[in-house]
Amino acid sequence: MESPTALDEQIETFLRWGRDERRLAASTLDAYQRDLEQLRDFVAKSGGPVDAKAIDVLVLRMFLAELHRTLSASTIARRISTLRSFWRFLRKRRLVDKNPAAVLSAPKASKELPRFLTVEDAFRVVDAPKSDADRDERLVRRDSAMLELLYGGGLRVSELSGLTLDRIDLSARELRVIGKGNKERVVPIGKEAMSALRAYLEVRGQLRTKERAPHPDAVFLGIRGTPLTSRQVQNVVRRYGTAGAGRSDLHPHALRHSCATHLLDAGADLRTIQELLGHASLSTTQRYTQISVDRLMAAYDAAHPLAKASGDDD
Repeated sequence: MESPTALDEQIETFLRWGRDERRLAASTLDAYQRDLEQLRDFVAKSGGPVDAKAIDVLVLRMFLAELHRTLSASTIARRISTLRSFWRFLRKRRLVDKNPAAVLSAPKASKELPRFLTVEDAFRVVDAPKSDADRDERLVRRDSAMLELLYGGGLRVSELSGLTLDRIDLSARELRVIGKGNKERVVPIGKEAMSALRAYLEVRGQLRTKERAPHPDAVFLGIRGTPLTSRQVQNVVRRYGTAGAGRSDLHPHALRHSCATHLLDAGADLRTIQELLGHASLSTTQRYTQISVDRLMAAYDAAHPLAKASGDDD
């Protein structure tokens, strides 16, 4: 067996940090490991030193150029996100002197991408703040709670930014949100969202200036203690859409769509989804059935023997 390289040890240190300190999901850690080991293999094959200290932006661009032959733009963007997170971590720990990944530009996401995420990508987006090594810990907790509620509860961006402390019932694991038409509805809080929300509320009071206390009512605040606007929430979602799924165009509403689609795929009935999302009409909710049927037919055409045999002359 070959001895581990310096890059192997650096990757292991990064993954251990992600697992033990950031408590990243296993799927996120697996993706990071695959991406970085692919880089290691490329560097080893090129004959250069297999050490993050010796890798410059030219090597990274050559690596990405090779990936462009077989991978989609969104996958390339996710690889770049991994490289950025890896070198930010090494730089912060003073294990390297420079961050060559900082100047890499992600390819533009295709305009034809669907408005919902796969379950795996949704998990990566929700988990992405935890690996943002340069982010203030208070904002990491805030962003994690926001993404958990947008995806787990299917909230509209206006419902999230308008959420107040008196509408959270931690003991009952419920939120009371004000939706369209000023209508109130109760939204259950899942276990992961509950954990993230509790962690954020522990530090919420620290988001303030020296001269002014944090806003007394709003749940989600900026670094100066003022309520987040819908635009600021959108910026957070785009940040972690890029980092987690290579989706620089990700909008909070896509997380809401993803919530509904994944619930339907898992067997939830339309009335339940309608109540959770606060749709005034069941016909609005029914559009998700077409998304799921289209995906089902695509899977059938790709895999079922009868579909494959339909073109035979025999």
